[in-house]
Amino acid sequence: MYTRITAKAVRQALIDEKGYIDDELPCENTIRDILNRMGYQLKRIQKTKPLKKIPETNAIFENVNKVNHQSDEDPETLRISIDAKAKVNIGEFSERMENPRVGEPEEALDHDMNPEIKMVPFGIFEPTTDHLSIVFSTSVETSDFVVDCLELWWEENKERHADIRKLVINPDNGPHVSSRRTQFIKRMIEFADKTGLKIQLAYYPPYHSKYNPVERCWGVLEMHWNGTLLSSVNKAIKWAETMTWNSVHPAVHLIDKVYQNGVKLTKEAMKICEERIERSGNLPKWDVTIEPAFG
Repeated sequence: MYTRITAKAVRQALIDEKGYIDDELPCENTIRDILNRMGYQLKRIQKTKPLKKIPETNAIFENVNKVNHQSDEDPETLRISIDAKAKVNIGEFSERMENPRVGEPEEALDHDMNPEIKMVPFGIFEPTTDHLSIVFSTSVETSDFVVDCLELWWEENKERHADIRKLVINPDNGPHVSSRRTQFIKRMIEFADKTGLKIQLAYYPPYHSKYNPVERCWGVLEMHWNGTLLSSVNKAIKWAETMTWNSVHPAVHLIDKVYQNGVKLTKEAMKICEERIERSGNLPKWDVTIEPAFG
């Protein structure tokens, strides 16, 4: 339980501590196979325990599952899952694992310090169609960046979704997409007015973002460029373009724009925005609906 013991060490311990003689024991490889079959093998720690659970967690899950089911049954409603991935360091860094299918490994710096650029990947995933869009930014993650990504995605896909009248969006509870983030709500109202779409923000509970479907896509991307030296922005984008989700390549874009942190509305301006949105009576922070000014 408290040691990383090898098959060779197990065999020797049987001799030293249990009194077996060498000829009575199987070879090291056989002992290794037996240990593996019994489940005694090196395993990666699984992130399965949420950090916290707020009192509303169960109710939020029930709500988001209900909203998602209803949206998937409605031909005029589209559900999307959105989230930003952790920043990617661009430079000659060796932080990724080995890639066994290269002739010669690429050489990296011996210290992963001071990345030249940090890229923010933002994903927009359609669970019912398996369509995935990934938008990169070399600036900072902000509410404005998130909504710019949504606007770019809709402009690119609106003809494919010509019959859609309502958009259900599943965010996690990151600070930039919170329903209490004034700039995010302002920009989402503008997005609804611009597109004519009714928008419902159905959040996953805090500390449970792993249930958001787009999270599965990030795992595939990590495995895809695993072992690759992401030494430039272009290289990172090209690698993202060649990943597949259910045999389909994602649409990949780069937003070359500098975003400002800390943009927020005054209380008076936010009061006007609150008049444009409808919050759920039971879960006002976790279920928000925005009607467009026209439709």
